[in-house]
Amino acid sequence: MSPSMARPALAALAAVLLTVAPAAQPAAATTREAVAENQALGVVAAAPGRWAAPGCATPPAPAGTVAGTPWAQQRYAPERLAPLATGSGVTVAVIDSGVDREHHQLAGRVLDGTDLLDPGGDGGRDCAGHGTGVASIIAAASRPGVAFRGLAPESRILPVRISEQQVVAGREAGRTISAGEFARAIRWAVDHGADVLNLSVVLYADDPAVRSAVGYALARDVVLVAAAGNLHEAGDPRPYPAAYDGVLGVGAIGADGTRAPFSQTGPYVDLVAPGSDVLMAAPGRGHHRAEGTSYAAPFVAATAALLREYRPGLSAAEVAERIVASADPAPGGGYGAGVLNPYRAVTETPGSAAGAPRPVAALADDRADPARQAQLARRAAARERALAVAAAVGGLAVVVVLLAHLLPRGARRRWRPADPG
Repeated sequence: MSPSMARPALAALAAVLLTVAPAAQPAAATTREAVAENQALGVVAAAPGRWAAPGCATPPAPAGTVAGTPWAQQRYAPERLAPLATGSGVTVAVIDSGVDREHHQLAGRVLDGTDLLDPGGDGGRDCAGHGTGVASIIAAASRPGVAFRGLAPESRILPVRISEQQVVAGREAGRTISAGEFARAIRWAVDHGADVLNLSVVLYADDPAVRSAVGYALARDVVLVAAAGNLHEAGDPRPYPAAYDGVLGVGAIGADGTRAPFSQTGPYVDLVAPGSDVLMAAPGRGHHRAEGTSYAAPFVAATAALLREYRPGLSAAEVAERIVASADPAPGGGYGAGVLNPYRAVTETPGSAAGAPRPVAALADDRADPARQAQLARRAAARERALAVAAAVGGLAVVVVLLAHLLPRGARRRWRPADPG
């Protein structure tokens, strides 16, 4: 993507942050190549026109139902986590394009939310399909004949509809709200009981209202998870709210474990999660595949929901620190602390194999700064010298005190050293 193509994407809040690859197109595509590709991916074609979102100018195309277990699910094995935690009793706000509560894997899991794009709605309409996909990665229930399921399938989804905008080839299409309204969405979710906020949206500007809303959420013990953005090839412009202190910024990896080429790098990336060829629910009854850090973030939000259920005594900051501290190491740059590991996050305690918790803020850039490394080495050496001097002075002081105490007593008792002869 050239900088000139990416420039429009820097100006607006985006619900979908990346061009969808051909493999991510709906299973109802009519070309022979698309049908063959979907069959290879394990997607069963659905009949066209089966579902249309009421009130949507261009409703999402029909999608198929998944037949094969997606790679991210194989990696994280929700069935292994289920005996420990399922997200029960935890509310995750999905501030996005809305969530289709009629999808059979989300039915009964989507609360009445709000619609800041079309006032009067409850967040249950999704004209882009983005929010439904994000919500399903978190909370999709297991259903007979469907291999796909969410990571925290008993969590509750609180939908806050703010956008139906999609970014394709660096250009936006569709309606969205202002940064000020985005800030209002964050506050609304917090005031209506959200324990975790999933923010698969990016604003490429530090807006004071959004910054204040993030602080409002953190002060009320809410875990914030945000996509790190998909403009790596455009120079990694700083993404908000991922770049704010206290927010878990999430990058994307592919099935081979390497960083997705589009996934942004920088100190705002706290960790990474699956974000390429990710399977998710589509509005209606089907599923489709897509890519983007938008879809990596909900894996982390779901892990936060598991932790909030399993360890209810942890503060939001402690939940975030545990998620970062338990990440699996990853080679190279752009991974933050490493790759999300939900099982370690839930089961390990600080100081165990996961290591001591690290604060969630601006983690050090993955590329070491030689000047900074030299400065740290000088400081370490100075500390060692200071400790050595302090130890020597302390030891001398102890000797002086002992002599001052023992010599007078020895004189009173007519004590003297033994005769060497």
